[in-house]
Amino acid sequence: MIATRRQGRVIVAELGREPANEIGLPMLESLEGLLQGVRAELDGAPAERPGALVLTSTVRRGFSAGADLRELHHRNRAAKERGESLEARTAEVGRFLDRIHAVMDGLDALPIPVIAAVHGVVFGGGFELALACDLIVADKTARFAFPELRLGLVPGFGGIPRLTRDLGNAVARDLLLTGRSLGAERAHQLGLVSQLVAEGQAAAVALRTAEQTLRFAPGAVAAAKRFVKPDLGAALAEEKRLFLELFRSPVVEAALARFDVDTSAMPYLPARPEGAP
Repeated sequence: MIATRRQGRVIVAELGREPANEIGLPMLESLEGLLQGVRAELDGAPAERPGALVLTSTVRRGFSAGADLRELHHRNRAAKERGESLEARTAEVGRFLDRIHAVMDGLDALPIPVIAAVHGVVFGGGFELALACDLIVADKTARFAFPELRLGLVPGFGGIPRLTRDLGNAVARDLLLTGRSLGAERAHQLGLVSQLVAEGQAAAVALRTAEQTLRFAPGAVAAAKRFVKPDLGAALAEEKRLFLELFRSPVVEAALARFDVDTSAMPYLPARPEGAP
């Protein structure tokens, strides 16, 4: 699911869940294991501590298509068939969100630079994972999007507060309310992407960038991160609350059911809910 290796003082973590690194329970557990492993190495002997983390993908379709919507639909349907109430099913989704928020917050707060090397689809929860990193290196094929409103939802992994922190509310409104994607070149122009590179070169450039960050004293790097990444606790909690409120709607259940049977080439671009223009 996630393969890790050390390249000197840099940890390289490669997401490898076909078809598009969807974030369901298996990927969540792998991300939790990754974070736990990085923290353990940071607690090791000073000479052996990592100085940076690079997140990348070995999957052809891209960095991540976001939340595993089919898993969400199947688990919700199975719970409903067992007679579980809407409140119980919503609480279960809330527990999943608590865990994924803990991962995103943990990556955000690591005292070392965390660099996302992305290509292809960087949608929904995958976009949110990239936003939890400190820098995004993108090859020219990368596209960023929040398609959640097409399901009757909002991003639930912390994407709205982090995107607003990085680029401002106007860009967040544009992506949310139109559902359109942002190409790598435009993302670079806006400042979301720190480096735009040729196709297939994101991981190599991210590694070189990580090695460049090793020149600085670890304490200074940690202090700088704390200063430039202010706490988002209240906004993250409000986003999660809104997601769970919307999840209770029949519109969402119907949209997830349609998504589950979608056989199009791009199934992670959900169809509009019934009644939408």
